[in-house]
Amino acid sequence: MAIEKVREFFRSRGIEDRVLEFETSSATVELAAQAVGCEPERIAKTLSFHVGDRVALIVAAGDARIDNPKFKVQFATKAKMLKADEAEKLIGHAVGGVCPFAVNDCCDVYLDESLRRFDMVYPACGSANSAIGLTPEELERYAAPAAWIDVCKLPATQA
Repeated sequence: MAIEKVREFFRSRGIEDRVLEFETSSATVELAAQAVGCEPERIAKTLSFHVGDRVALIVAAGDARIDNPKFKVQFATKAKMLKADEAEKLIGHAVGGVCPFAVNDCCDVYLDESLRRFDMVYPACGSANSAIGLTPEELERYAAPAAWIDVCKLPATQA
């Protein structure tokens, strides 16, 4: 199971005890926020896109949306999300549990600037009922992103 890969990943870094598992689903931003007990925008969702022969995993705030023109400038291609049935094979995690930890070698992780406004964010941990609380600095340390990028837009009230 993918959550076991993520647990092992965090075990080797001494923070396995911070992984949260819920009795209920945390597969969407709204469900994850309810399970964690935080605002939906603090959920660090991982979006997956085809970029050439690689997969770009973009971790963004729960209220952020991909800005297609920014995406095209950053990656020189249109934003094309992976299909649900491609996720587990290409990333190593199924939809609902996609996260930037313990992913397959064909994946490049990027952290979106929308996350920097929070002191704590909650990405999934490989299953549809898990999360971990991390500061943006910890997220950067453990996700080992290729870069911080700005490819999202926020709701008008948050911009």
